[in-house]
Amino acid sequence: MKITVSKGLRGTITVAPDKSISHRAVMMGSISKGKTVIQNFLMGEDCLSTIACFRQMGIPIEAKDNQITVTGSGLRGLRAPQEMLYTGNSGTTTRLLCGLLAPQNFSCILDGDASIRKRPMNRVIDPLREMGAKLIGTEGDCTPIAIEGTSLKGITYVLPVASAQLKSALILAGLYAEGETTIVEPKPSRNHTELMINGFGGRISAEKNRITVSPAEELFGHAIEVPGDISSAAFFMIAGLIVPNSEITIRNVGLNETRTGIIDVLRSMGGSVHIEKTGSGIEPSGDITVKHSPLHGTEIGGDLVPRLIDELPVLSVAAAFAEGRTVIRDAEELKVKESNRIDAMETELKKAGVDVQSTDDGLIIEGGKPLHSGVFETYGDHRIAMSMTVLALAAEGTSTIKNHQCINISYPDFFRTLDSICT
Repeated sequence: MKITVSKGLRGTITVAPDKSISHRAVMMGSISKGKTVIQNFLMGEDCLSTIACFRQMGIPIEAKDNQITVTGSGLRGLRAPQEMLYTGNSGTTTRLLCGLLAPQNFSCILDGDASIRKRPMNRVIDPLREMGAKLIGTEGDCTPIAIEGTSLKGITYVLPVASAQLKSALILAGLYAEGETTIVEPKPSRNHTELMINGFGGRISAEKNRITVSPAEELFGHAIEVPGDISSAAFFMIAGLIVPNSEITIRNVGLNETRTGIIDVLRSMGGSVHIEKTGSGIEPSGDITVKHSPLHGTEIGGDLVPRLIDELPVLSVAAAFAEGRTVIRDAEELKVKESNRIDAMETELKKAGVDVQSTDDGLIIEGGKPLHSGVFETYGDHRIAMSMTVLALAAEGTSTIKNHQCINISYPDFFRTLDSICT
C-alpha cells in the first residue's frame, strides 16, 4: 500500500464498530436464553472467529449485513464441539473462552494462529486453576489448550496487571462458580463485560478497583447497538490533528470512561478535540470532532495506560509530530499484543527519522522534527499498520505499508474510510 502526504483530511465519517463489545455481545447472547440482536456488529476477522467458535458449540447465529442474531441456549446450553475451536488471531476470543469453557460439562481444545501460539495464556490459566479449572496448555501454557470442563469455586484474586481480557475470563468463569468471585485490579481497565452482565440480568458489582460477580441462575437475551470503536477512531483523531488543513467529525463513537484516555491525552497535548454525547444505552456514545492543532509533548503512565492501551502505537505517532518530549511508561502490556508493540514502534518510527528510544515499559520520543517517508513493516499487527499509515499522511514523500491486509482483523474498511476524507 502506497501512502503520500495528505493536503488535508476533511469530512464526517463513521468508524468500525467496537471490537471488544462485539466479541462480548456474541458470548453473552450465546449463554443467555432467547434472542440477542446485535446491531452494527464488527464483521472483522477477530469477531468472526468468536462467531465461528459458538456456532461449533451449537449456537444458531444469523448474520445479515452487520446485524447479528444470536439464539441463546442458556447458561448450560453449550454443546461439545466436534472439532478443535480455532480462535484465529483473536486474543480476546482465546482468553475469554478459557474462562467460559472451564465450567462447562464437556471437554474441548482451543487453538489459534501462529501469533496466538506465541502469546502467554498462563496469566489466565493460573487463576482459573485456583478456581478448580482443568486446563493444560503447551510450553509456557500457550495454545493449543486442552480444557476439561469441571465445577469451579469462587475465589478472590488480585490481578498482577490491569487486563480486561484476564478480568473478563475470571468474571465469565465466576458466573458458573460456587460462591462469589472477587477480582481486584491494580488499575481500572475497560468494563464492557461488567456492563453487559448487568444488562443481561446477571449480578455484578464494582467498587473502586474491586469487582464481585455472583453465580447466575440464568441470563436473558438483550438488544445491543454497538457504537464505533474509539480505538479505531483514534487513528482518524490523530490524523486530523497532525495533518494540516484537517477537520474531521466521527459519528457515534463509544465513550465508555474506561476507554477515553486517548481524549484526555490528546487534549493535554494541545489537541482540539470536541465531544458531543448522543447515546445512552448499555454503552455511552457520541460524536468527536478534531481539528489540526500544534501539539506538544506529554507524559503517559499510571492509571491512564489501561484506558488507552490499544491506542499507544498511534499515540506514539502523535508524539513524533509534537514539540518536545513525550514519555510513555507503565505499558509493559504492549509486549504481549499481536506483536511486541514497543519494539515494533521504535523500529518503524526510526525509519521515518523520529528520535525515539524504547524502555522496559514504554517509549521516550523527542518530537517536532520533520519526518520523511519509508518502507514500513507491520509485523502482522493491525494497529502497527494503521499507525504507520497515519504517520505517512503527514511525512514528506511516498511511504509503503507492507502486509497492510492485517488491518482486516479489526477494520476491513479502514482505507475506504480514509479515502472518503482525503482532499
